Amino acid sequence: MFSFFKKQTTTVLDCSTFATDMHAHWLPGIDDGAKDLAHSIELIKALKAAGYQKLIATPHIYWDLYQNTPTIIQQALASVKEAVLREGIDIGLHAAAEYMLDEHFTTLLASDEPLLCIHKNWVLVECSYVSAPLDFKEKLFQLQMKGYQPVLAHPERYPFWYHRLDFFQELSDQGILLQMNLLSILGYYGKEVQQVAEKLLGMKIINLVGTDMHHERHAQALQQMGISANIQQLLDQNQLLNSTL
Repeated sequence: MFSFFKKQTTTVLDCSTFATDMHAHWLPGIDDGAKDLAHSIELIKALKAAGYQKLIATPHIYWDLYQNTPTIIQQALASVKEAVLREGIDIGLHAAAEYMLDEHFTTLLASDEPLLCIHKNWVLVECSYVSAPLDFKEKLFQLQMKGYQPVLAHPERYPFWYHRLDFFQELSDQGILLQMNLLSILGYYGKEVQQVAEKLLGMKIINLVGTDMHHERHAQALQQMGISANIQQLLDQNQLLNSTL
């Protein structure tokens, strides 16, 4: 059993080993992430300083709150790319989405409208933190049947599954990729989330890590926190796919 709560030697977290941040909210003014273009640039600078070479924005598509479309997202990305060019920041920028598994998502699947992918056919999805959809696995299966590779965002943050982590082994066995938030590993969301993150890493079923960066507090946490040597080992053992994106 690996534990964050023993006194350990820590090293600075160098995100260059991950190469690509595939989950973040730095597009301006379209969800609960960056408020405006200046805010976007500050978050991007922080991610570059952390060592990332490529960034994939994943704004929420959650129809009750954020009615984003591919057009809205691509327009926001274009404005950020222009600003980054003016600033002389050398970093790759792309955009996809983080889809809430709600009724609108079901409608999108039924309409055959192309979904925004973080890589090839990989689609990042999430569900409510309060309760999972009753048809959670069915939605993931439908996504697979449409030819997409589901990527479940931050499994360590869904408390209703804390007492049955074998559920995530089942998802992994069914071909679902699992993405963990780096800040979960570093304790930002609290000890319970941190412990669950550690257990999932120990199960060797985590495929991707992302910052899920929304604001400067996330940026500061990423910059200020170190990482324990045994957790670095666990990250290595999970054979993360970030550098392939």
